[in-house]
Amino acid sequence: MGTYEKINLEDYIQTGEGGTAQAYTRKDGKTLAKLYNSGFEADRAAGEFLTARTVFEMGIPTPEPYRLVSDGERFGAEYELIKNKRSFARILSEEPERLEEISLTFARAARELHAHKADTARLHSYKEVLTQFYRDKNFVPEEYKRRALAFLEKVPEADTCLHGDLQIGNIITDGNRTLWIDVGEFSHGVPEWDISILWTMAHNMKADRSVKLFHITPETFNKHWNIFLPAYLATKDPGELEAFTKRLFPFYAAKVPYVFDMAYHTSLPDEALQKIIQMLPNTSSGVG
Repeated sequence: MGTYEKINLEDYIQTGEGGTAQAYTRKDGKTLAKLYNSGFEADRAAGEFLTARTVFEMGIPTPEPYRLVSDGERFGAEYELIKNKRSFARILSEEPERLEEISLTFARAARELHAHKADTARLHSYKEVLTQFYRDKNFVPEEYKRRALAFLEKVPEADTCLHGDLQIGNIITDGNRTLWIDVGEFSHGVPEWDISILWTMAHNMKADRSVKLFHITPETFNKHWNIFLPAYLATKDPGELEAFTKRLFPFYAAKVPYVFDMAYHTSLPDEALQKIIQMLPNTSSGVG
């Protein structure tokens, strides 16, 4: 799917670690290499690179992707290095007093992203991605699959740009520019696909994982959500906020098995699935 250029990690310094990949800054200070963890297929990295090129060429603010790379075992891509950058998550961990400012800036950036129309000829429909996942794989019980596919049938298509992993670890600033990173799951569809995962990060993430990946506590994540959502929706009406939040539940339930498979190559524990399935409609009444 792509040609990988071999790199020597002695020319790089590891500067970041996420749930699925590690980041290495070239010692000459010009580029950043992202390598997926061992066990991820080469095609995964190539697909992300092609998507990142599409996103960049659409004019979405994101570092420029340069080339596919490998250290001989792992696969990834090399990107423009944004000097003096910090993620919004890092800013909140180092300057917690900026919570409201950062949360409002993030809400504005999310609104601007979702105002973009996607290149649907080059980007996947998120609805189609999830539908194919449930049809091709047996990562959930049959009842879960039935409910998820029935829900997906009712979800409208949209040409709205979706990040795919919209959260404060995937947006950075150098003090002048604000850019989206980790755009490998960029696609198009209704914004609920993006916002639903942000909701669960703010409400369901365990403390050890929140601190390891985002350098902040679940309490801070929850406060961030409570500032973000009214700003994103441009309303402080409690009824509207509650209704929108409830609307997210089936989107989250349909998405999370796919995300778990993508990140860990395994299914969710049965106990978790039994709880989450309750968020999926058990009738053909529609999206909500």
